[in-house]
Amino acid sequence: MENQDILEKGYYYHIYNRGNNRENLFLDDNNYYYFLNLMGKYLLPISEIYCYSLLKNHFHILLRIKDDLDLPLSNLFNAYAKAINKKYNRDGSLFKERYKSKRITDEDYLINTTIYIHLNPVKHRFCDKFEDYMFSSFRSIISDKSTKLSREEVLELFGGKKNFIDAHFLKKDYNFGFEME
Repeated sequence: MENQDILEKGYYYHIYNRGNNRENLFLDDNNYYYFLNLMGKYLLPISEIYCYSLLKNHFHILLRIKDDLDLPLSNLFNAYAKAINKKYNRDGSLFKERYKSKRITDEDYLINTTIYIHLNPVKHRFCDKFEDYMFSSFRSIISDKSTKLSREEVLELFGGKKNFIDAHFLKKDYNFGFEME
């Protein structure tokens, strides 16, 4: 785990965390949508969002830091935890600990992390088909609809939409050789 306080401009990071005591972070669909809105509010000013997957009890986000961090990344998670605690009349920590971050060190790692994030809902048995999972960026990336994701950059990384889709289906049963939680 790297020091989360130092996310350097120009680098890609895989950000992830899970619920405290393996509790659910997202209790209904509105929670997912609220978290996505907070991602836009807190992450877009400082980063380009490449992909994400929000699962009941954990999340993964892949981003590229574009500016010096004027807003701490933890503001997103603090705002979400406060809202959930208020809505569900709970107190205490929602997240297991501070978020974790892994710097992406090369293009292959970037490609594999993108695929890993999109396949994660199947890995953890939240769905049977990763391409149908509602709270992952996969469908937004292959769509022609407007998005706040860095869609063109992601597709370019894979050499186009067809290669992006094919790469995911080729690796859906693949052991990535690294474990990220």
